[in-house]
Amino acid sequence: MDVGLAFPQMTPDLDRDRVRRWCRAVDAGPFSSISAGERIAFDNLDGFTLCTAAAALTDRVRIGFNVVVAPWHAPALLAKELASIDVLSGGRVEVAVGVGGREQDYEVLGSPLRNRFDRLDDTVAELKRLWAGGSVADGAASVGPTPVQPGGPPLLCSGTGPKSLARAARWADGLTGFTLGADPAEAAATFALAEEAWQAAGRTERPRLVTGTFAALGPGAQETLHAFARRYLDVFGTDVAAWLTERMPLHTEEALHRFLVDLAATGCEEVILVPADSDPDQVRRFADVVADVAAA
Repeated sequence: MDVGLAFPQMTPDLDRDRVRRWCRAVDAGPFSSISAGERIAFDNLDGFTLCTAAAALTDRVRIGFNVVVAPWHAPALLAKELASIDVLSGGRVEVAVGVGGREQDYEVLGSPLRNRFDRLDDTVAELKRLWAGGSVADGAASVGPTPVQPGGPPLLCSGTGPKSLARAARWADGLTGFTLGADPAEAAATFALAEEAWQAAGRTERPRLVTGTFAALGPGAQETLHAFARRYLDVFGTDVAAWLTERMPLHTEEALHRFLVDLAATGCEEVILVPADSDPDQVRRFADVVADVAAA
């Protein structure tokens, strides 16, 4: 099982120096990818900006979009942006797409919630068409650049419910889920749903299986993890955020080691660790645990 490390994107002190150090440390470590996502109504750096920086500042790891909320984007512009990052990275981009889970973000963008699932499907179809060189407006042969990866970057589904997976089974290369409680059994249940959806859609290949979770290591890690999670999840209500936060266990090396071993046994192909602390020393701490698991 591969282990990717996301940018500490939702921490308030991520700056130019830490982005540069994070990219270089992740690229040098035992990690498979570096990634970011989209969130608008929050004090965080933009995910497209971070992935573009990672494309230029890394040479080895894949560049992951943990979620691109497709209904927010004009498909032609999105196709151009993602293809451009694929070119800058030398063909290392992988994109999870979905509809997001926060009405605040739609509201601040002036993007309607209605028909968002249909808009997701339509956007994916247009991305694939444009990346294949499909024609566009009169006088323009195509939307460039041509992605390095034939047909464009792999597309994963970020929705994990039965209906979302049934839709995604028609177009996705796999799924990327998330387990707030770092529960391998929860991830395994989602993977089983995806495999059933792929079979029902007549797909002969298995879906790529990815999940993620929050984590922090080092002195004061439990307090750091829980403070980070409460701040990020407060949009769902203070009581709900507190309840979810208290069930997050990945704040010791032992807990992370056990989680990675148990998760690998589910058939998970990659797990994305989302750090609660932007200190670049977190990369070293995560790397030590990942190396220990690989050596076991």
